[in-house]
Amino acid sequence: MQSAQMTRSGMGGFSMIEMMISITIGLVIVAALVGVLTSSSSSTKSNSRSSELQSNGRFALDYLKRELRQAGYRGYTWAEPTTPSTTLTAITNECLVAGAAAASFVANIRQGVWGANDNNPFAASCIPASKYNSTINSDVLLIRRVASDILTGNSVANTFYFRSSYSLGEVYRGTGAAALAGAPVLSGAPTPQADFALQEAVYYIGKDDNDATMPALRRVTLVADAMVDEMVVSGIEQMQVQYGRLDTASNTQYYNADSISGGPSDSPVTSTTYAWDEVNSVRIWLLARTAKAETGYSNTTSYVMGDKTYTVNDSIRRQLYTAVIQMRN
Repeated sequence: MQSAQMTRSGMGGFSMIEMMISITIGLVIVAALVGVLTSSSSSTKSNSRSSELQSNGRFALDYLKRELRQAGYRGYTWAEPTTPSTTLTAITNECLVAGAAAASFVANIRQGVWGANDNNPFAASCIPASKYNSTINSDVLLIRRVASDILTGNSVANTFYFRSSYSLGEVYRGTGAAALAGAPVLSGAPTPQADFALQEAVYYIGKDDNDATMPALRRVTLVADAMVDEMVVSGIEQMQVQYGRLDTASNTQYYNADSISGGPSDSPVTSTTYAWDEVNSVRIWLLARTAKAETGYSNTTSYVMGDKTYTVNDSIRRQLYTAVIQMRN
């Protein structure tokens, strides 16, 4: 009996104080684990956003660099193309400034690159206000060229092509275009002629297709006989472009689009003073941003992009990309 009582007394539980200490220690450990998990999750999200930021920015810059290097490519034609000998009718959603003639934009293959400084010159035609981000007012960049490959099959009706020879070239539409007239004879044989698909696109900063609050690099591009608007990449908030020309000392100086003379994007190809022909390089700035604000992060940076200083004050991460692209054609 005495032995059993001693055994039961030796099996006594924790006291209230011991229980409270144990619970407190456990809560401290759990809180520490939760803090580690929260920090890890926040770091993962931040890294993911930074990765998306860099991916979108690099893709957009590389894409425009490739297009600009090919701007002005006209197949065999080294001379300035003449006015089309075939009649070109209006196309759907053509990028025309006020008072411009129908099909003048498409026919102006002479103009490999063109731009507008901090405004939308095609607000009444191919880039409506619902697409262009007027709050940001980015530059607008136009690139014209022909496809790299010669057309080997039949041309397609209501699609634009460029028929090219060494000293002559013209834009035509559809099938059955006549051979170029007046091509010089070299070594007793006519100058070679070939057809190339016509490629024209106008790039600008607009809105994301899936989120109207998110900026995106967009373009209006020639597809068959219409200018079609499409998103290139999301998360590009600002685009600024300057154009390089040789000065009197043969040094390249960079100018905004409104400092380059020679008329609008659809000015007549008969112009005798056409300074856009003298552009030998393009300097471009792209500002990429993340999709969402980041808790605990503050961004009050002023991004200098050519003639524009873009200042922000929010919690969104951004990264500036810039490059100088030499014109090959």
